[in-house]
Amino acid sequence: MNPYQYMPVQGNMPPAMPPGPQGAPGAQQALPQMEESYIENIFRLNRGKMVTVYTTFENNKEWNAKVFRGRIEAAGRDHLILSHPTSGHRYLIPLLYFDYATFDGEIAYEYPYGR
Repeated sequence: MNPYQYMPVQGNMPPAMPPGPQGAPGAQQALPQMEESYIENIFRLNRGKMVTVYTTFENNKEWNAKVFRGRIEAAGRDHLILSHPTSGHRYLIPLLYFDYATFDGEIAYEYPYGR
């Protein structure tokens, strides 16, 4: 006897369709219109450009504020990777400590696939 009152699945059944925008099975999902304008996305759009990044590390007695200068190599949801052009040093900067950034020249902000 089955105390949970359900019927076991027999045979091969097609996979369940995820609910669509109105919750109806099989309804077509809406595609996002454009990527949101978050800081990490702006850094990605400007990959390869020189940037100066200003950070603040609270409760740090050695250095509370620090400035990083380098070329943008990559950006993730919570971090930025810069490379220094002359020394070759790489910096992995958690965006948690990010205050603001300055760029040399124009900042790419428009997404290539439009709005």
